[in-house]
Amino acid sequence: MENGSAGVVRGSRPAIKENKVTVVLGAQWGDEGKGKVVDMLATEADLVCRCQGGNNAGHTVVVDHQEYDFHLLPSGIINPKCKSVIGNGVVVHLPGLFDELEKNETKGLVGWQDRLLISDRAHLVFDFHQEVDGLQELEKGKLSLGTTKKGIGPAYSSKASRNGIRIADLLGDFLTFQEKFTTLVKSYQKMFPNLIVNIEEELNHYKLYAERIRPLVVETVSYIHSALRAGKTILVEGANAAMLDIDFGTYPYVTSSNCSIGGVCTGLGLPPSTIGEVVGVVKAYTTRVGDGPFPTELTNEIGGLLQIRGGEIGVTTRRKRRCGWLDIPLLKYTSMVNGYTVLCITKLDILDVFEELKLCIGYKKDGETLPYFPSSVAELGSVEVEYATMPGWETSITGIRNFSNLPTNAKSYVEKIQDLVGVPGMHFFMGDFLLRISYLHISSHTLFFILFTIFS
Repeated sequence: MENGSAGVVRGSRPAIKENKVTVVLGAQWGDEGKGKVVDMLATEADLVCRCQGGNNAGHTVVVDHQEYDFHLLPSGIINPKCKSVIGNGVVVHLPGLFDELEKNETKGLVGWQDRLLISDRAHLVFDFHQEVDGLQELEKGKLSLGTTKKGIGPAYSSKASRNGIRIADLLGDFLTFQEKFTTLVKSYQKMFPNLIVNIEEELNHYKLYAERIRPLVVETVSYIHSALRAGKTILVEGANAAMLDIDFGTYPYVTSSNCSIGGVCTGLGLPPSTIGEVVGVVKAYTTRVGDGPFPTELTNEIGGLLQIRGGEIGVTTRRKRRCGWLDIPLLKYTSMVNGYTVLCITKLDILDVFEELKLCIGYKKDGETLPYFPSSVAELGSVEVEYATMPGWETSITGIRNFSNLPTNAKSYVEKIQDLVGVPGMHFFMGDFLLRISYLHISSHTLFFILFTIFS
């Protein structure tokens, strides 16, 4: 199977808004295929930026039959013509970053040294942050959150506690860095007496990391604004997804950053007035990794079939993703928060084999339809799901290049989503996913993409 190698796009002929930032965000619980969308749009961009998260994210991109896995790197790093920016809102684990670069170099990634830029304001994730992440999960026992144990939460905690260490600190006076590092380690050892850190050894490592990373570090806020003033096209790649946002997601089963539209502003130093199109990426069904409520989850053979056909294995965690039917109230809620101007449906063809499909169209509590998306995981976990049942198309849509040639039931499924989520009427254009990269843009008004994989 070659994910993302074919597609049908429903929408008007696009064009990135001049001097406006285009943003790609996950509309569900992550793993929607944002990396593929970013990689397509990056061919038209001068800058591709990450604004939040760390190497807890996972994007897989296939180019010329070669699969690349990205965790901290922006997916646009593949494009030799654009710069990739890791913004101030990202937390950076330097050993993981260099390991990721080396692994992708063996797969054919070249010239990244001239394209990768890292904010001097970005905070560092240390190995002891990762150890603390695991210790905190152990302490919670049955109440554990199922984190990736990449140290992201503890690093953001250090940042919020104002004892975090930024890349600028690493590149400044090393004695000051050494003092800050030692103080931070000792503060965690007070909380976790069994935490063992070889401070001298770690400091020696970071002396080397400082010199390796120095050529890549810039003050990204001024850099990005200068690019905007120069008329450059800028694309922002959101990590994780709206339902993992620390404020708007299924708290506490969330990540430790704002992966909704607000994180773009704070994570890159961009005012809202600079944002143009906001692309919400959503699978034709729903998945999530880790614990937490999931109203449409299928724990039966249908969920298992979705998992197998969709290749639903986490890029970062290698855990099987939980699968369920598409959740319209969830999409309406994340659209409310993020203000999508574009919806992008991925993996439509995974549904090829089903005799009938279901769409969650509402949540009920005590027999009454809820007029809001529940804030509490207890309430969300207890809702009664209202479904609309639709007939499947039970035939392969692989190779179809025109929306009008899709099976009637496949078109009806897409149009139903359009009606329920509230996307206005649209036109069509289509083409092979990889060939289509060269002319796919983002339009100046709302449109609707359909991207799907080849399954064989």
